[in-house]
Amino acid sequence: MASPQDRDDWVDLLAGPLPVQEATSWVARPSCGAVVVFTGVVRDHAEGRQGVTSLEYEAYPEAARARMAELVSETRRRFGLGRIACLHRVGLLGVGEPAVLVAVSSAHRDSAFEAARWCIDTLKESVPIWKRETWGGGRDWGTGARSLTEVPR
Repeated sequence: MASPQDRDDWVDLLAGPLPVQEATSWVARPSCGAVVVFTGVVRDHAEGRQGVTSLEYEAYPEAARARMAELVSETRRRFGLGRIACLHRVGLLGVGEPAVLVAVSSAHRDSAFEAARWCIDTLKESVPIWKRETWGGGRDWGTGARSLTEVPR
């Protein structure tokens, strides 16, 4: 999906590579002096699992997109941002591939850093996306799973 031209929020689940450079450029605004980008990439280990070779992300697209949109709306309300991109991969990813991206622009760096941190932390707690890990010892759902929460208000 190309970046939206008619609004300031970009929310999506993507089956292909995340457009990291495009999202970084897209969030920049003339009124914003700060752009913060968080990109979560697939690493070669997980808790108790060495030699991870891939992750597979699954989601119920409509529910995940709706919750991501709610999350972005609350992030904007809390931190007064320029633009926000919140993108997540689904499907099979190899080590080193970007899995999630949160990019924000703000007039000032403090609010941009705080907003990006709050957005990614809340995404992990509230958006229905599940990951399956493959490693030398097998294939199973990611460790550390917890019940989903609502987006805090």
